[in-house]
Amino acid sequence: MFKKTCLSVAIAALLSLSFAASAANDPDLQAIREQIQQLKQSYEQRITQLEQRLAQAEANSHESVPAREQPAVQAASSSESAFNPAILLVLGGTYGQLKQDPAVPTTGFAMSAHPGHQQGFNLGESELGISANIDPDFRGVATLALASAGGVTVENAFVQTSALGNGLNLKFGRYFSGLGYLNEQHAHTWDFVDQPLVYASLWNNQLGEDGVQVKWLAPTDTFIELGAELGRGRGFPGTDRVKNGIGSGVLFAHIGDDIGIEHSWRTGISLHQTRRTDAVSTAVADLPGTPGGVNNSFSGDSRTAGMDFVWKYSPDGNSRYLKVQGEYFQRRESGLLTYDTALANISDRYAATQSGWYLQSVYRFMPHWRSGLRYDRLDPGTASVGALNAGNIISHYGFQPTRTSLMLDYSPSEFSRLRLQLARDNSRQGLPDNQLFVQYIMSLGAHGAHQY
Repeated sequence: MFKKTCLSVAIAALLSLSFAASAANDPDLQAIREQIQQLKQSYEQRITQLEQRLAQAEANSHESVPAREQPAVQAASSSESAFNPAILLVLGGTYGQLKQDPAVPTTGFAMSAHPGHQQGFNLGESELGISANIDPDFRGVATLALASAGGVTVENAFVQTSALGNGLNLKFGRYFSGLGYLNEQHAHTWDFVDQPLVYASLWNNQLGEDGVQVKWLAPTDTFIELGAELGRGRGFPGTDRVKNGIGSGVLFAHIGDDIGIEHSWRTGISLHQTRRTDAVSTAVADLPGTPGGVNNSFSGDSRTAGMDFVWKYSPDGNSRYLKVQGEYFQRRESGLLTYDTALANISDRYAATQSGWYLQSVYRFMPHWRSGLRYDRLDPGTASVGALNAGNIISHYGFQPTRTSLMLDYSPSEFSRLRLQLARDNSRQGLPDNQLFVQYIMSLGAHGAHQY
C-alpha cells in the first residue's frame, strides 16, 4: 500500500515538474532533471528502509515471548473484550396424538432403554449452546439441555484441539460418540421428530460419553476418517460406576467421496464395547406374567457392531436434493440375569443377540419444503437362558417390531422449521399405534454448519 502511495506522489511530482519545464530555458531544464533524480533516490531509499523494517517485524513475530512479558499478554487476552463466544438457543416443542400408552416398552427390548413420546402439548427440550476459540490451540463447546419440567443437564461440554496438524484432532470432555451416522447430530438437526427405533432401543436415542476421542483425517482426495474413544461408560448401555479405569471403548471408520458434481456418499463401520453392572429393568413382561410385569437386573458385557451409509443427490445445486441413509446395529450381551429382584431374586446366566436397522429418504422438492419416509425394524433375537430361569424368562418372542413414518416440513429459513409427522407404530406386540406429531424448531443466535 505504501509503495503505491509513494509512486503516486512521485508521478504527480514528475507531471507538475514536466508542465513547468515546458516553459523553461535550458538551465532550468537541467535543474528540473536534477530535482527529479533526487526525488527518485529519496523515495527508493525510503521504500528500502520500510521493506527492511517489515522483514525485521515479521522475524520478531515468530520468536517466543519472553517469560517476563507473558503475564501481560495473558491479562490482555483474558479481558472481557477478548472473550466473544458464539451463543445458540434452540427452542422446540411438539404436539403428540397417540393411541397407546407411550410408556409400554418395545416388545423384546424391555431390558433396553425405551424413551417414549409424550401425549398432547409438550415443550420438549430447549438447547443452549456456547462455543468459542480458547486460543490458537484449543476450542471449547458446551451444550446445555433445558428440560421442560425444569432443571438443566450438560449434554456436551468438551475441549477440542485446533493445531495438532497431520489430520489429527483430539476431543476431551463430554460429547456424543462418533459411532454411526446419526449419533453425533443434535436433536434440532434430525430429519424426523424422533430417532429410529434402533437408536431408541439400543442407545437410548444417543450415546453420550465422558472421555477422550481422537480422529484422524487422511490427506487424500477421498474422505477417510478413523477414530477411537475411551470413556467412563456412563451412556446407555453402559453403567455409570464409581471406579478407576476405562468403562467403554469405541472404534469407528468412515469413507466417502463425490461422484461428479451432483452425487456424494459416505459409509462407515463402528464397534462399541462396555459393561453393565446391576442394570435394573422395570415392568418386564416375563413368562409367568404379573400385572405390570416384574423387575429384573443384569450384569455383564455388551458389544455392539454397526454399519452406516448415506447418499446425496442434488441435480440443481441446493434448490432440490435427495438424501438416502440407513444404519444397522447388532448387539451381543452376556452375563448374569436376576429375575424378579423384589421376590424370586433368581440369578443365572443370560446371553442375547439383538439387532435393528432403519432406511430413510428425505427429498427437498421446493426451496423451503421437504418430505421424508422412514422404515424401522428390530429383531429381539433368541436368548440363551440358564436352567434356573428357563421357566421365567421369555427366550424367543416370535415378533419383530416395525414402524413406518412419513413427514413433511417447512423451513422459512435455516433458523426455523415446522414439521408434520405421521407414523404407523407396530413396535409393541398386539398394540398397534397410529401416531401424529406436530413440531416446531426455532434457532436464535449463532448457527453453525451442520454435519454431512
